[in-house]
Amino acid sequence: MSRDHDWLALQKQAHREFATRLGVVTDWDAPTPDDGWSVRDLVSHVIEEQQQVPHLLAGRTVAQARHAVGSLGDDLRAEWRLYSLAAIAAWEAVRLDAVVTLSADTMTVADFLREQVSEVTIHAWDLARAIGAAEELDDDLVQAVWTVFEPQRATLSASGLYASPIPLPESAPLQSRLLALTGRDDHEWASVA
Repeated sequence: MSRDHDWLALQKQAHREFATRLGVVTDWDAPTPDDGWSVRDLVSHVIEEQQQVPHLLAGRTVAQARHAVGSLGDDLRAEWRLYSLAAIAAWEAVRLDAVVTLSADTMTVADFLREQVSEVTIHAWDLARAIGAAEELDDDLVQAVWTVFEPQRATLSASGLYASPIPLPESAPLQSRLLALTGRDDHEWASVA
């Protein structure tokens, strides 16, 4: 896994990508590429993950972090702003070589950061697809997230977090190949011959 990227800067970029799409949501009940999730479900999921970040980085367990956070309010844009800023501040305040304990895993903060950047990035695309917004993600972000997911190609769908990869030719754009690794088909590759 490449560690040459500025993951703190990428975390902020991933949050900007998500916020840009969130800012133009009009139909909260629209379906998303995530099976069974509406736009509201998807946005709530991403916000809830950010709610827990400061608690996890402070050394709490997942159960403690879940217990420490409250329910989301009705204004999901305001909730995103609040918890996105809190997560950014928490990432900036912690040592990347510290250890964080997740559900059944212990990892460095740096590895957790890479996972979080990757998840928010993929969900930014999901949100864009769901609401008909611009789907092109930042090139540096796509390249960095590729370095996280590509080495896990064989285990991503087995994790239960992502659908089975969709085979694409090497000539397909990197963003298309990244999305395909998580079972998403953006149809962009069809124009590449």
